[in-house]
Amino acid sequence: MIEALYESNCPNLKLIARGKVRDLYDVDEASLLFVATDRISAYDVIMNSPVAGKGKILTQISVFWFDYLKDVVPNHLITADIDEMPANVQQYRDQLSGRSLLVKKVSVLPIEAIVRGYITGSGWKEYKSKGTVCDITLPESLRESQKLPQPLFTPSTKADYGDHDENIHPDKCAEIIGKERADEMASITRALYTKAAEYAASKGIIIADTKFEFGVDGEGKIMLIDEVLTPDSSRFWPASLYKVGKAQESYDKQYLRDYLSSIGFDMRTPIDLPPTVLDNTLKKYIEAYVKLTGERPKLD
Repeated sequence: MIEALYESNCPNLKLIARGKVRDLYDVDEASLLFVATDRISAYDVIMNSPVAGKGKILTQISVFWFDYLKDVVPNHLITADIDEMPANVQQYRDQLSGRSLLVKKVSVLPIEAIVRGYITGSGWKEYKSKGTVCDITLPESLRESQKLPQPLFTPSTKADYGDHDENIHPDKCAEIIGKERADEMASITRALYTKAAEYAASKGIIIADTKFEFGVDGEGKIMLIDEVLTPDSSRFWPASLYKVGKAQESYDKQYLRDYLSSIGFDMRTPIDLPPTVLDNTLKKYIEAYVKLTGERPKLD
């Protein structure tokens, strides 16, 4: 039986923030600790019920992608091995082992770098009404879930907890972080997506879209941070079931979103989830991990 961690408790570390999934602690002058709990959110609402083991899968899949994509752009990962972390972190081994990343401190850029390879979700909704995604005009007659002519950089603002991220035109991104940095972010985002999507395709998975986050180190160099290409931050579709013109089966949180839609979820109030929904959600995450890495995630 996997024991769920809904919220970490590390009193000898300074808690900086609790996000939808991750708890963030200050470790020392140069490093932070990211703890992936088993909380799960949908429509920016954290559910009352955790998905036991989910945080460990998210951590392991991010570590896999950080390594695979390190030639595209540097990242903030120092180590995911609890034995290599400072003593003030190791004292919480029972909570943190397998679900924590020790990372470099950087200045976080206030943009969600979203990239879309296929038209779906909120992009499809906007396209149906205006023929655009993030106010970027797209070709006429696209169908739901169709592959786009090229990966589309569609940034959003990073909302505070409880608020919703806002999709913005890339020109607005340039206004927020400067044109040169925005162009660099867009270029790196497309390169990361292209390399990852080609790899995933070889494993039978379509990455329909994903989001990246970036920071800047003390020398002004951009770095990939936070989580990378997880089922929480991406849409993963089984290639064998892909068919243009409809919503797709997925390995990500879409299963949970579909359940919430079926019960008329108000998109505001946290609720308890049935055991079957929790179990089936975890199975989706495990299946994605196994397909991508060829290994079973370590959940003990």
